[in-house]
Amino acid sequence: MMQAAADLPDDIDALRAIIVAQAAELADQARRLQSRDTLIEKLKAQLVLLRRSRFGASSEKIDRAIEQLELALEDIETTSFESVAPVQESEPERAKPSRQPLPDHLPRHEVLHEIAACSCPTCGGTDFLKASTAVTEVLDYVPASFRVVRHLLPRLICKGCDTEIKAAMSAPPIERGKPGPGLIAHVLVAKYCDHLPLYRQSEIYAREGVDIARSTMADWVGKANALLAPLVQALRDHVFAGDRLHGDDTPVPVLEPGKGATKTGRLWAYVRDGRPYGDETPPAVCYFYSPDRKGEHPKRHLKDFAGVLHADGYAGFKDLYVSEKPGEPARISEAACMAHVRRKFFDLTASGPTPIADEALRRIGDLYDIEAEIRGSPSDRRLKERKAKTRPRFDALRRWFDAQLSQLPRKSSTAEAIRYATTRWQALDRFIDDGTIEIDNNAAERSIRPIALGRKNWLFAGSDKGGERAAGILSLIATAKLNGVEPEGYLRDVLTRIADHPISRINELLPWKLQAAQ
Repeated sequence: MMQAAADLPDDIDALRAIIVAQAAELADQARRLQSRDTLIEKLKAQLVLLRRSRFGASSEKIDRAIEQLELALEDIETTSFESVAPVQESEPERAKPSRQPLPDHLPRHEVLHEIAACSCPTCGGTDFLKASTAVTEVLDYVPASFRVVRHLLPRLICKGCDTEIKAAMSAPPIERGKPGPGLIAHVLVAKYCDHLPLYRQSEIYAREGVDIARSTMADWVGKANALLAPLVQALRDHVFAGDRLHGDDTPVPVLEPGKGATKTGRLWAYVRDGRPYGDETPPAVCYFYSPDRKGEHPKRHLKDFAGVLHADGYAGFKDLYVSEKPGEPARISEAACMAHVRRKFFDLTASGPTPIADEALRRIGDLYDIEAEIRGSPSDRRLKERKAKTRPRFDALRRWFDAQLSQLPRKSSTAEAIRYATTRWQALDRFIDDGTIEIDNNAAERSIRPIALGRKNWLFAGSDKGGERAAGILSLIATAKLNGVEPEGYLRDVLTRIADHPISRINELLPWKLQAAQ
């Protein structure tokens, strides 16, 4: 431990002994810190590999391994902060990293601290001048709280005929129900956005002194879903009215009624987002649930859509790209995903040095560099840049792929990765000649990532009907996020209005329109 200057001995030999001891202690601390840093980097690398292998998978074993590694990493990093000794006053002041200011939009709660001393600690004087107040801000958290809202409805009685007139109030979200719109919105967001099952919410609320049975909240969720159904349909109509879509799906665990076991359902996501090519139409995402992955489901979802569908190589989409009438172009064109191609080569690098995979990643990276430069630009500029810069590199990549295939064993992992790209080449090529098409399907993958990450914490649904209900509410939450609207506040506003809102004007409650109206 460091000694204060006043406690140091005058004897030189004693001082040397203290210096030697402290040097040894510092060297030991440095070794421990180095060892800890190495372990942290190792754990982070293992997490990267596990998360990569976990994407799109439903392995509980991998989920548990990730959870354990995250806990180990959290524990080590916490311990490293605990072991940092406080800076002694006698040490010279060191340069400190600049701290991020606390958000301006948060409310400020002021606590005035009174000066206890009535006399100067230096001279004993009692006559003071008032100086400016020193301000120190800390970020604190106030737990969410329940409240009972009492609606007071004044009544008047006509003296002439005894007719009673009473103030009107908005219809509650649930008829003759006790929950207010804010509570229902909170339950929905906690369940579908934060992955907190209703039984866990019930336990949390009980700690706050409010007993709400899981079955009661289940009733609220069901009735709220019925109330929101027209709005969900309006959202889906908006998504499919566009001519550029991103589509993807992910497995979700669903309870199999009567068997007490889980089965694997599917959640399908379709995203409309023209912002990358300067389209100002509000972005939106809609989800659908199905009990299996048969191709009939996307065919039903997309029955009224015409345009370009960004998607992976799922065989169930193939029928969508076939003309419905001989001699006419197909109603839907395929745009394949370069990110899937890149991932094939990236996975090869996990096992060690792979010159061919590294070169493939470099070449694909060049294509993405061009995309980064033109993201958000009008489609005509994107088209011009792609023809000038992307086309030569893309064609060279194909020639290089063909040359590598001629030299590789047919069944090698590298050859399989290359063939994954070449068998989809026409669909991969499509984005170069159309400024409104993206290089990949990342927009759809981003929309399903929260669901994939939440699988280890929650059962997606207790039945197929529950899966359909979840898909609708998730559509509203995800679209609110896409438009920069806080989802709980949005649902609270919608649930406050929707019972009295004309069904013919339901579009007014879509996230971007409600935000603009406010």
